Amino acid sequence: MKFYKSLFFSAVLAFILVGCSPKIAPMVGTNPTNIDKTILKTTPLNEEDLKRWSHLDLVKDTVPGMSVDKAYTEILKNKKGNKIIVAVIDGGLDIDHEDLKGKIWINKKEINGNNKDDDNNGYVDDINGWNFLGDSDDENLELTRIVKKGDDGSEIYKKAKAELEQKLAEMNQQKPQVDMIAKADKDMKTLLKKEVYTVDDLKKVSTTDSSLNQSKMIMMSVATQAGPGFQSDIKEYIDQVYDMLNYNLNVNFDGRKVVGDNPEDINDKKYGNGNVKGTDVENTFHGTHVAGIIAQIRGNGKGGDGVIAANLEIMALRAVPNGDEYDKDIALAIRYAVDNGAKIINGSFGKDYSSHKEWVWDAIKYAESKNVLLVLAAGNDSKDIDKEASFPTDQVNGKEIADNVLTIGALSNDCGLNMVASFSNFGNANVDVFSPGDKIYATVPNNKYRFLQGTSMASPNTAGVAALIRSYYPNLSASQVKQIIMDSGTPISTTVIVGEEKNKIPFSSTCVSGKIVNAYNALKMAEAISKK
Repeated sequence: MKFYKSLFFSAVLAFILVGCSPKIAPMVGTNPTNIDKTILKTTPLNEEDLKRWSHLDLVKDTVPGMSVDKAYTEILKNKKGNKIIVAVIDGGLDIDHEDLKGKIWINKKEINGNNKDDDNNGYVDDINGWNFLGDSDDENLELTRIVKKGDDGSEIYKKAKAELEQKLAEMNQQKPQVDMIAKADKDMKTLLKKEVYTVDDLKKVSTTDSSLNQSKMIMMSVATQAGPGFQSDIKEYIDQVYDMLNYNLNVNFDGRKVVGDNPEDINDKKYGNGNVKGTDVENTFHGTHVAGIIAQIRGNGKGGDGVIAANLEIMALRAVPNGDEYDKDIALAIRYAVDNGAKIINGSFGKDYSSHKEWVWDAIKYAESKNVLLVLAAGNDSKDIDKEASFPTDQVNGKEIADNVLTIGALSNDCGLNMVASFSNFGNANVDVFSPGDKIYATVPNNKYRFLQGTSMASPNTAGVAALIRSYYPNLSASQVKQIIMDSGTPISTTVIVGEEKNKIPFSSTCVSGKIVNAYNALKMAEAISKK
C-alpha cells in the first residue's frame, strides 16, 4: 500500500490532527559528531527553505538535510555525468507534469499506438513503462485477501482475521465523526458559495440556523488545528476512512477482476497496459510526488528541487493500488525495470503480510545479478521491523538474501529528540539508513505541488543520491553504491524518540549504519573508490 501517513482531525468529538501542513518549525543547530551534547543555536526555517530542507547541510544550515547543495557546489560543478534510468514502482505517474519535462523515460524501441510489441519485451506499447494494474484503482489489504481465501488452519489466517476485525471496528467507530466533518464542510461550501474557504471566511459566517452554526464550529475547530491547507487534509482523512470500509477491508469487494489475470499465477504475465497514468491522473498523487523528489527540475522557481539535476530518466511502473500491492505485480515490475535498463528502482510501498514473498525475493536476487540497486521505504507504522516484519524485505530468517537493497527510515527536520519522524519504522537490522521524509515539497498531478510526509518520501531522497553516484561514477556496482551511502552518512550519537510508545533509544540503534544520508560525503567516497 502506498505509504500515506494518516491524518486525524480534532473536531467537536476530539479528533486530533497529525497533519502534514507546511508549518515553520524551529531548527536546532548541532555538531554532527556529538549531536546530543553540543547545541549551537536555534534557527527558524523560512518557508522557502522548508520547501527544500532535505537539500541543506547539517552543520552549515543546522538542518539534518542530505548536503545536496554542497555536493553540487563543491563536487559536481563542471562535471558531466552519464544518463541513468530510475524506475519508480508506485501508483502511476503524471508524465506530463511541468516540473518533470524531459525527465520521463521513453522506450525508443517501441512505436507508440500501433498495438504491437515492437521490441519483443513482452509488453505492447510500453512507451514510458508499464501499468500492471490496468483499469483497476481500489484494492483490498493483503490481510483481507488472506481472510477471503478461507480458514486454512494457519496462524497467518488467524492473525489476519483478528486484525481485520480490529481494523473494521476502528473504522466503524470513526465513521460517524467522518460523516459529521464531511457534512460540516459541505454546509460551509454551500453557505459561502466557494469550494475553498479560509478561517477568516468561517469567522464571517453569521446565521440563525443552529445546524449551520454547529457546522461552522466544527470547521473552525478543524481549521484552527490543521492550519493552511486544512481542506485537502480533510478530504484525505475522509477518503481514507471510506476507502478502508468500502475497499481495503471489504471482503465482498473484488478490485482485481477488472485486471483480468490470475494474481496467484506468476506465469500469467499478459495483463495490464502502457497507460502509466492509470484511469485518473489524480490517482497518481503519490507516485508523482515520489518521482518529483528525485527528478523535479532544480532552480526553476517551481515547487522544490530534485536531487539529481540532469542525465536522468524516470521509468514509470504502476503496480501499487489504493490498497495493498500484489506480490506478483511487484516481482514483475522489478524484472521489467531490470530488463529495460533501470539501474535504480525506488519502492515507496509496503504491507504487513506477503502471500508470495518468494516471488519478490527471486526478483530482488535477479536485480542483484544484473547490478541494479533497490531503494525501499521502511514503512510508517512507528514500529521496530526487526520484531514485526514489513514487506518487501531482503531478509529471510534473519539473513540478507542479496546485497543490492537499501531500506530507508524517515527523518524530521528537527535535530533533537524528534529527529526520527514520529511515523517512521526503525530497526537495527532491517533499516539501513535514514534520510529526510517529513514535510517534503514536491510535484503532484496537474502541475501542482504539495508537502507530504512518510518513508515514501525518504526513500526517493536516498534513491536520488544513489542516482547521482551511479551517474557520475558508473563503474561502481549496486553493492558498492549501497555500502557507500551507508558508510558515508553522517553518524548521529543523539538519543531519539521512536515508536508509538515514545521510547528513547540511541540513534545508532535505529538502523544498521547509525547514520543519516549525506550526498556530499557519498560522492567524495564514491570518487575515491572509483579511482581505485
